[in-house]
Amino acid sequence: MMPSQTSDQLTQPQTDTLLQIENLQVHFPLMRGMLLQRRVGWIKAVDGLSFEIKRGETLALVGESGCGKSTTGRAILQLLRPTQGQVLFEQTELTNLTGESLRQMRRHMQMIFQDPYASLNPRMTIGDIVGEPLEIFDLATGAIKQAQVQQLLQTVGLSPEVVHRYPHEFSGGQRQRIVIARALAVRPDFIVCDEPIAALDVSVQAQVINLMQALQQQFGLTYLFIAHDLSVVRHISDRIAVMYLGKIVELGNRDALYNTPLHPYTQALLSAVPIPDPDLEATRQRIVLQGDLPSPTNPPQGCRFHTRCPVAIDRCRQEPEPLFKDAGGGHYVACHLVDDFR
Repeated sequence: MMPSQTSDQLTQPQTDTLLQIENLQVHFPLMRGMLLQRRVGWIKAVDGLSFEIKRGETLALVGESGCGKSTTGRAILQLLRPTQGQVLFEQTELTNLTGESLRQMRRHMQMIFQDPYASLNPRMTIGDIVGEPLEIFDLATGAIKQAQVQQLLQTVGLSPEVVHRYPHEFSGGQRQRIVIARALAVRPDFIVCDEPIAALDVSVQAQVINLMQALQQQFGLTYLFIAHDLSVVRHISDRIAVMYLGKIVELGNRDALYNTPLHPYTQALLSAVPIPDPDLEATRQRIVLQGDLPSPTNPPQGCRFHTRCPVAIDRCRQEPEPLFKDAGGGHYVACHLVDDFR
């Protein structure tokens, strides 16, 4: 029988905020030299993020490759240690935890990786892969563990009879279901989904998303869903955060962001999402961004997006970075010209 989601979990909080991030920064040293290496700068992968995730919601984090989305997810789980900032999970500061304290907290936070081919040990059977977390956290052993593994596999739509098979015997979609079962084994509260469908066929992507939504309802899960495709996250997210070059430039309710995008970068991303109606598709204007994503070692002065922004003015280049402010109704945006887009 599937373990209860309410037993031996964290004490119910006094607030509906599960996770709070304040000024999160992850900077990697840029080294030069063959023998005597020296630091010549910093790669600012994540450069000052502040947001919160409510219990039971799905917050989507979207943006181009290289903007810092995956680094953000790993820093939240402390798989990468932040350079600066706070990560509060159930009001517990994770950046201060080490050793056994951090290991025990990780039971309540799991991750689904992008590549189901690389995230499963090819030398372990499916039963061992899914059952390993149960033993690591002393949740079940022996026959009880085997029964729970079989139930977990059934929960994600796989036959319990596959416990003795190996990862190479499964398709990409089936492997991702195994990864999801492994994440569920420790009864987490929060799961970082790092582009969980990017490596899957289009025909399988919808099945995995539907499965994740069903599991969220069944077990009261909270997701940070990382993706680069805005068309994917529309159907699974409650709120969406748009990230550019280590910063969140817009965050808001899903419908508000899709219907009234405020930041030029968000508008450009949405203009690339296909519309199934051919008449509407033919009439809308596509916004094509010029140039490449700037280097995170030396972000542009002023607004970071001004080098590619189709509506940038002198103010965007000369003044300090725009403040991340509420434009109304919990719709946050960092743009000097936000009033012009409302």
